[in-house]
Amino acid sequence: MTSRRDFVAMLLGAPVAATLACKGRAPRIPPGALVGTGMARGHAVARDPGAMPAVTAWREHAVAIVGAGVAGLAAAWELARRGIRDVVVLELDDVTGGTARGGQSAVTRYPWGAHYIVAPQREQTELVALLRELGAIEGEADDGTPIVDEALRCREPEERVFYRGRWYEGLYLDAGASTEDRRQLAVFRGEIDRWSAWRDAAGRPAFAIPARRSTADPEVIALDRISFAAWLDARGLRSERLRWLCDYACRDDYTLLAADTSAWAGLFYFAARQRTQSAAAQSVVTWPDGNGALVRHLASRAAIETGVAVRRVDPSGEVIAIGPSGPFGIRARRVIVAVPTFVRRRIVAAAPEITAGDHGAWTVANVHLRDRPQEAHRAPPAWDNVFRDSPSLGYVSATHQRGRDRGPTVWTWYYPFPGDARRARTELAGASYADRAEVVLADLERAHPDVRALVDRIEVAFWGHGMIRPRTGSLFGGDRAARAAPVGAIHFAHTDLSGLALFEEAFDHGLRAAREVAEALA
Repeated sequence: MTSRRDFVAMLLGAPVAATLACKGRAPRIPPGALVGTGMARGHAVARDPGAMPAVTAWREHAVAIVGAGVAGLAAAWELARRGIRDVVVLELDDVTGGTARGGQSAVTRYPWGAHYIVAPQREQTELVALLRELGAIEGEADDGTPIVDEALRCREPEERVFYRGRWYEGLYLDAGASTEDRRQLAVFRGEIDRWSAWRDAAGRPAFAIPARRSTADPEVIALDRISFAAWLDARGLRSERLRWLCDYACRDDYTLLAADTSAWAGLFYFAARQRTQSAAAQSVVTWPDGNGALVRHLASRAAIETGVAVRRVDPSGEVIAIGPSGPFGIRARRVIVAVPTFVRRRIVAAAPEITAGDHGAWTVANVHLRDRPQEAHRAPPAWDNVFRDSPSLGYVSATHQRGRDRGPTVWTWYYPFPGDARRARTELAGASYADRAEVVLADLERAHPDVRALVDRIEVAFWGHGMIRPRTGSLFGGDRAARAAPVGAIHFAHTDLSGLALFEEAFDHGLRAAREVAEALA
């Protein structure tokens, strides 16, 4: 019991851990499991590379894609749209989609990571085309902006925050805010308005989704050289409520705190979602299993081989791999490597040395409930439920989008590690299912004291290298341009190339690599 309490204290703080001691005997832990994310298999390959396997069986393909995350699947989708169908996708894990994958129970589908995209604009023609294939676009506005099916636009209330015993709608805690708090919030919103309206001489915005559409103007690029916290300090924006909101935004999208986040990335989070000055943020588009719905559709259009460990990719187009049936080789006219940079450095032969970047760690848990806990103050249920005094991000409800506010559901709980990801991987290495499940339940009990009795099952996953992080100074300069440049017959696609781990970035890099390949084959 002591070790479990220490584990809870490490992740949630000593006061939360102390409540375990007050309960006397060990509290009930529902059945469940630790869910693999492919990390163990990847580490096994990395730690024991051994001699390159002898290959006697060779195949030929027009294109081989290494990695069935969003970038690799997007590349395969775009190649098919261009009539290039002799394409094989090789994936180390048994499941496709990377951190955008989803799961399913008898009650609902649910996410295992990324759980929304921002409603696309008319300039995002390929993403609009993908959504049309899913039947998610119901028309166009007068200015050509696609109109997303109302069933997929996040249902209100979208988000709420739990603070001192009750829920408040929205993420900014307006209740009890002082005149100075509100003044600083207005100043901050004015800055976001200014950046959302900013255009360079060519008409490009300061911040756009995907980031490739953003300006390269020196005034904007210079923001990467300071932290988001320093940018706020320089404007006298020190309100605790505003700083909490900015830290939350950085933890949510980047697994960082504002003090470690590039000011460019911090402003991007807010301004890129706002089309024009003073406009509301663009709506969120989501499915019960989050971006898993997009992954399922993309995967259905591709020829994917799972359980395949790629050991080497040569600039000539040769790929050496070990699959379930043993070693094999592929001679491809072109290869797209759609894996993180730390994997790419191990498998791409004769490539220029590149920086691996800094990757954050996450724990994600899916909590299966037979019924809903009692709500304090009759607060309306929301999709995104945040605990203001917790290091977690709270949970999203998989059934909220379908209007199912009573009865069984699945809550997806997120915990980012904004500090040293290597340390997090070490600290969690020996933790049992019961240890991790207790952290999830103890955190949920902040707002739902009766939740433990309603949980049938918990599944917990750990993303040890979950996402590239936009630390101060990491987004521009250095070898960023070189990371995306082809090497012989090899092309590259991954969110690491943007420094922002978003679906739209992975999708955009997959499309770019596919265009490069199509032009080369032509």
